[in-house]
Amino acid sequence: MVKPKKVYQSWKGNNKFLFDGRLIFGPDAKSLIVTFTLIVVPIVLFCVFVASNLAREFTTGTTGYAILVLAIVFTIYVLILLFSTSTKDPGIVPRNSHPPEDVLGYDSSASIEVGKPLPRTKEILVNGLPVRVKYCETCMLYRPPRCSHCSVCNNCVERFDHHCPWVGQCIGKRNYRCFFLFVSSTALLCVYVFSVSAYYLKLLVDDYGTVWKAIKVSPASVALMAYCFVSLWFVGGLTGFHLYLISRNQTTYENFRQRGLRGDNRINVYYRGCMNSFLEVFCSKIEPSKNNFRGYVHEEAPKMTSKGGNIQVTDVDTSDDDRRVKVEDDLEIGDDLMKISQRRNSQDIGDIRGRGSDRSPISRSELDFGFGLESQFSLRSESCHSEW
Repeated sequence: MVKPKKVYQSWKGNNKFLFDGRLIFGPDAKSLIVTFTLIVVPIVLFCVFVASNLAREFTTGTTGYAILVLAIVFTIYVLILLFSTSTKDPGIVPRNSHPPEDVLGYDSSASIEVGKPLPRTKEILVNGLPVRVKYCETCMLYRPPRCSHCSVCNNCVERFDHHCPWVGQCIGKRNYRCFFLFVSSTALLCVYVFSVSAYYLKLLVDDYGTVWKAIKVSPASVALMAYCFVSLWFVGGLTGFHLYLISRNQTTYENFRQRGLRGDNRINVYYRGCMNSFLEVFCSKIEPSKNNFRGYVHEEAPKMTSKGGNIQVTDVDTSDDDRRVKVEDDLEIGDDLMKISQRRNSQDIGDIRGRGSDRSPISRSELDFGFGLESQFSLRSESCHSEW
């Protein structure tokens, strides 16, 4: 017996899974190695060449060791946030195996395979205002509000913000909080390393008298300051930008689309105040994933139609073919009967013209046959044969 596959093994998106589907990554998960290196290597240099020397400078108390321990703990916290952002389901909407039936619009008097085309968009109400949602042909569903299809991961993601190559994952409804905490914590870590390195360089200047001698003693301090200064422009600017988005209850995708396509005067139907927006991001409960990646794939049961028939959702469906063959056979039989009736009528008319007034009156059965009442004619024929 073939063992059924699990959901993550037959997943149609571009995601990568580890540990039996417990961890989900984007297709560019290798970029995590680069991000990890950009965080860990500077911290190692900081602990070896700056924090450890400061611990020796402060001979009394535990201030020097506290600086070292704080850097290590803060770095571990940032890496945990990075790992959580990259391995969590961002809010993937499960795709359908067939188009939604509630909008197919099948005609009850027509064949089962004939239906109205799906509308490309439909409108729903959000906070009393109409919002147009699009139909996704890949996932075969109407996207929920604020949902978009990520071309990199090939999934529809709820409250889609953007696809971040640095974490190798989409940023959506379920991992946006971790992503913002990761970016803002990385910015604070840059500020911390820059400040402590500058303080250590100042102590060296006081000891050696000039800046150049201090730089020769600890070139790592200058390198760390320059690295943190450049990095802070990216992670710090990103933190400020997302603080603005949170205050407006917007996503990066919505903001760019609004500015690029529809101007700045469009009403944000999701805005309910600055305080409520921050509470929604940081204090609301994260919904569980809608995908059970470790569950087994089950075949869909037959679906009942309004006529009481069954439609089996499979790759090959021969029920419709048999039905069409039977209909075609019935039509061919009807055509043959019609031809026979027309031939019989033409013969009768010829006999009438040839015999003139000597022709006997036309029988009732022949009139019935001529008007297409084949069933009555067949019944009468059978009764005649039974008498003989």
